[in-house]
Order: sequence, then structure tokens, then C-alpha cells
Amino acid sequence: MATDIPKVEDLLKKACVSYEERFGTKPEVVGCAPGRVNLIGEHTDYNEGFVFPMALPQVTLVVGRKVAGDVCRVVTLAEVNETGEVEFNVPAPETPLQPGSPKWANYVKGVVANFKGEKVAFNAVIITSVPIGGGVSSSASIEVATYTFLEGITGTFGQVDKKDKALACQKAEHEFPGMPCGIMDQFISVMGEKDNALLIDCRSIESRLVAMKDPNVVVLVTNSNVKHELTGTEYPTRRRQCELTAKMINKKSLREANEDDLKGMSSYQGHGQNCRDDYEVSCPELDQLVKAALEVDGVYGSRMTGGGFGGCTVTLVKKSEVEKVMEHVQKSYTGKATFYVCAAAEGARLISI
Repeated sequence: MATDIPKVEDLLKKACVSYEERFGTKPEVVGCAPGRVNLIGEHTDYNEGFVFPMALPQVTLVVGRKVAGDVCRVVTLAEVNETGEVEFNVPAPETPLQPGSPKWANYVKGVVANFKGEKVAFNAVIITSVPIGGGVSSSASIEVATYTFLEGITGTFGQVDKKDKALACQKAEHEFPGMPCGIMDQFISVMGEKDNALLIDCRSIESRLVAMKDPNVVVLVTNSNVKHELTGTEYPTRRRQCELTAKMINKKSLREANEDDLKGMSSYQGHGQNCRDDYEVSCPELDQLVKAALEVDGVYGSRMTGGGFGGCTVTLVKKSEVEKVMEHVQKSYTGKATFYVCAAAEGARLISI
């Protein structure tokens, strides 16, 4: 019942064929970066708290090459409700890049504008297996894959500190799509390692790997298939509310708040009381998926993952019971869920063609 995750080599083959058809030559460089699932700690990164994500086997590839001139041409193979092609000039101090339409291209343009190396013209095709609008960081995977691609075509891969690379991609999302995201998504997409989750202190920006190697435990990601677009939801409002609350109690961030500070405010009780009732970032579909998963023996925990307002849940479950969980959840869910059995994967990298 679980959906097969497309193999990277199959994505690459499709992207290369598309590139040759569109640009009449072969690509030379492939930047690859994963989506992520957060095991715990939603909406805590911009409050300088802790998060615990892992990189997913679903990835975005940016396939292409450096070209002469001053025009960048990019094609996306993802299903979008606007044109799938865009052209823009290489940015210069007197002619900086600006956000605009199509919206998907803002994630690319923002990274180009914030790339720390030489600004060059390129042609590229983007392909992804990360569910778009699924709450598993499709946007960060595009940003980090684009940055990695730019490192590849300029011969600078690995020369920029990984933290600086992640921060540049976060800045790109702030400035161009206009999404005030925290640091988690870009960090795990850059720094993820196979068979490990990453515990990140979002104040110090320090992190440590935590092994995820128990063969008897499965990470089940369930897509509600309710699309979300965080730039158009309550996410920015929630961030402003948290910042205002911290200011009201004379704290730099809610990271510093204790029980006495928060008396009369919301308590934090997992998915149900926290994400659904107090923070109001869930939705009926996510609530159904969580409730159904928790009804099955062998489930250690289940919750929404990502920014909310749709997207996915993450469930930790005994491997022997995962089929039973998927069957029960699908029977209980009023929509059509998609299931992915995922292992912790590696982060950003260049792939040889």
C-alpha cells in the first residue's frame, strides 16, 4: 500500500532527456537536495527552540550547465498552475533580481541572488519527487539543490561552510517567496546524513546527528493530499504572534519562557492540544490521520509535520505493524491518503552524470 519513491537515477534520466530536448545539448552538472520530515518541534525554529528533522529519500534535482551570455533559463517538470519556464538576467549590483511570476521561480531566483560565489548564466531543468505543498519542505529542497547546482557550475562545491549555505537559502526564501521560515528546513536539506536524524538548537545553530538505525521501527509519512501554501496561510501571522508574545513577557524569544511566564497562555500537549487546538495550524484531515494512526497497536506516536494547514503526518510504528496502520488509516480517512515508508537519507550533494 505504500507508494514507491522514485529512484534518483530515474529522475535524472528524465531530466536529462528533457534538458536535451529543450536546450539541444547535454547537461553537465546535477545539484541534488532532499525534502525533510520533522519528527518533533513544529513552529519552534523561529522561536529559537529545538527541532529534530531527518532528510527524506525524496529529492529535487537541478540539472544543467553554465552557458555564455547573461541570461539564465530554467524549466520545471513539476506540475504548476503557471508557466513551467522562466528566463531572467544574471544579477548585477545595478540590476538586482526581483521576485515576480511565475511563483515557483522565486525559489530559484532568490538563491541565485544570494549565492556567495560568482554569478553566471546557466540553463537548467528542475525535477522533484518531493510532494509539493505536502509539508515536507519541497521549497527548501529546490533552494538547496539550486545552490548546490550553482556550486557545481562555478567549481566551488564544498568551499562555503554548510551553515552559511543553509542561511543563504533561508534568506532567499525570506526575500523572494516572502516566506519568513525558520532555519530547520534548509539546515536538514544541507546537512542530512544517511541513517541519522539531526537535533538542531535553533538559537546557537549547533546540531548533532542522532542515529536512526533500529530495523524494527519505521518512519511512516502520510500525505493528506490537502495542499498548503504557507506564504498564503496563517504561518506568517503565527510567527508575528510569537514574537509579540515574547516581547510582552520581556523575553528575546519564547525559547526563554517558563511556566510562570506563560500562565494563562497556551500549554503544549503534542498534536491534539498544541497543533490543533492552541496553535490552530492543523486541519480536519490531519486530525483524522493522527487519530486513526493512534488507534493501532504498535504505533509509538503520530503527529502533523511541517508548517501545517494541510500536508503530511509522521508516524513512528513497529515495522511489523506498518501495513496494518496504513490499512486502518485509509479506511478511516475521508480523503485519499498517500503513504511513504522512509529511512533517513543524505543531504545536499552533486551527482555525476
